[in-house]
Amino acid sequence: MRSLWLVGALLTAGGCSKKDEPAPERTVAPTPTPPLGTLPREGEAEARPPVHVASGSVLPQAPTPTPPGPEESAPAAEPDSPAWTSSPTEVKRREQTQATLVSVRTGPHEDYDRVVFQFEGAELPGYQVAYAKTPAVQCGSGDPVKVEGQGPLEVRFIPARAHTSEGKATVSDLTLKPALPMVRELVRTCDFEAEVTWLLGTARPTSYRVLELKGPSRIVVDVKH
Repeated sequence: MRSLWLVGALLTAGGCSKKDEPAPERTVAPTPTPPLGTLPREGEAEARPPVHVASGSVLPQAPTPTPPGPEESAPAAEPDSPAWTSSPTEVKRREQTQATLVSVRTGPHEDYDRVVFQFEGAELPGYQVAYAKTPAVQCGSGDPVKVEGQGPLEVRFIPARAHTSEGKATVSDLTLKPALPMVRELVRTCDFEAEVTWLLGTARPTSYRVLELKGPSRIVVDVKH
């Protein structure tokens, strides 16, 4: 009987110790600290991704440039451009002092070659422009003048001069060879008794035009291609 009582007591003690054993503690993960530069999340917002706050000022937008007007985008038109011609052209200005020629230069353009005669001061001389029908000569010596090309265009200025009162030439180069499509050579043939003449050797007789320009004073001869 004593042995049966001990066995019962041990079973009872073992059952009690297993039933009354305290439950293990639950480990709670610490709440992560939100990264710097984010808004704290609470409640329902905790399930949403963090919102980053940008710092610094907003750069202003550059203004849209205004397109150029027709006056700025289009090239300037030639003032009072005359019609092209192959006939003689003449403008008389005899009641004035002699205009002094100070520069002769050339330049290529898309449809024509340009020869510019620039004068001192504001006055322009009269002029005669025509294709030469007879061989050209130097007005002082009478020596024949040959120029390149098949169409010598003679440009005469009256009253004008190409020298100073001391007799020094105001245009240094008396012969030019620009090698343009139409204008091949320029030769001064006269500077005597208020007359200055230049001979333009062109590739062949073609249309030309004469323009008068101010600021500085210029007479322009354009020879069409």
